[in-house]
Amino acid sequence: MSTRPRLFAKATGPTGKVYALTPDPESGQPQLEDIASDDINYANVDVRPLTAGAPITSPEPLDVLWTSQNYHDLKNLPPPVTTGVINAMLFATLKPGGLYIVIDHAAADDAPDDVTDTLHRIREAVVREEVEAAGFVFVEDSSVLRNPSDPRDLGVFDDAIRGNTDQFVLKFRKPE
Repeated sequence: MSTRPRLFAKATGPTGKVYALTPDPESGQPQLEDIASDDINYANVDVRPLTAGAPITSPEPLDVLWTSQNYHDLKNLPPPVTTGVINAMLFATLKPGGLYIVIDHAAADDAPDDVTDTLHRIREAVVREEVEAAGFVFVEDSSVLRNPSDPRDLGVFDDAIRGNTDQFVLKFRKPE
């Protein structure tokens, strides 16, 4: 079971709210439904389906948006959905001053564009350029998930690197 929604549910406390977006609640992440159905411990988790092409909305402006190890998947969605469209929707969903955190598997700096599909990685510079193009301001990065021994030329599910990929953590802010 994924720990991220549970972690955020505990961090926001009983008066906070966690919206967990899932691309396919029927098959993709059933553990999110399990977490949300635990009314005693996780009553503040609201699982919402994410449908390609549909607007990303929330009942109120959000303080933080977080995507972990899946920004690269956004590059592989069918047209007319693009990362530009998605980043614009996320920008509109955040409060002024709100944060957008992106964690993903790092691709080599010279990797081809299709690395998002072939290796399930993405070039850090691509993410930064796209998120900033939506109006976000880059705040900082973190090396906490970096692994310099990852050659960044293997697929993330390859047994030689699985669970030990080089990952970047980027923090952006919506201007006030």
